[in-house]
Amino acid sequence: MSTAAAPTAPARKGKAAAFGWLISIAFNVVAPIMIYNQLHDAGYSETTAILASGLGPVVDSVIYLAWHRRIDEFAVVSLVFVGLTLVVALVGPTDPKMLLAKDSFVSGLLGVLYLVSLAAPKPIMFYFGRKFATDGTPKMISWWNSMWQYEGFRKVQRNLTLVWGIAFVLEAVLRIVFVYTLSHGTVVTINNILPYVVIGGLVYWTMTYAKRASARGRAAAEAAAAAAA
Repeated sequence: MSTAAAPTAPARKGKAAAFGWLISIAFNVVAPIMIYNQLHDAGYSETTAILASGLGPVVDSVIYLAWHRRIDEFAVVSLVFVGLTLVVALVGPTDPKMLLAKDSFVSGLLGVLYLVSLAAPKPIMFYFGRKFATDGTPKMISWWNSMWQYEGFRKVQRNLTLVWGIAFVLEAVLRIVFVYTLSHGTVVTINNILPYVVIGGLVYWTMTYAKRASARGRAAAEAAAAAAA
């Protein structure tokens, strides 16, 4: 573990970062939803619509690989999410309540994926942070990777991963409870709103927590420097 002060982040290329975010959101979020809805409304089977929705993350992976010469972890997770959705769509009974409950299984499995990644050398939020906290340039990527040597940085990434994983699992449990306690119409409405509420809350908490952790890190570095002087 390094005891030296963490290096200052290089200046970000705002336009490059914004363009990269735009591409990621377009192909990993907007495109899958649009493709699925269009094909589903056109009469295609749910399986076909889900499979086709995976084209967005695939295209994003190809673009990112050609641009940065490495795999985009965010697109990989998006593909995993599509795969989980497909498995849930293919497996299970046709009981109305179970069909509604199946929507929560994807969130639950995604939460488990986050929690399992805590056992990996680096948790999943380290890669998401590298995706959205940098502009994707080699200099910024190198800086982000170098931060892993600091205990405080590692703790933040693991805490973020833990909270996101638990939140997704709790969301899944809550939606299952709603399925068996509320009317079908109410559950459908909740299923369409709750995921966005959870994601929005997690994003806000992540930004707040990261800023506070960064401020604590700077304060600790300054105190150490003053003590050494």
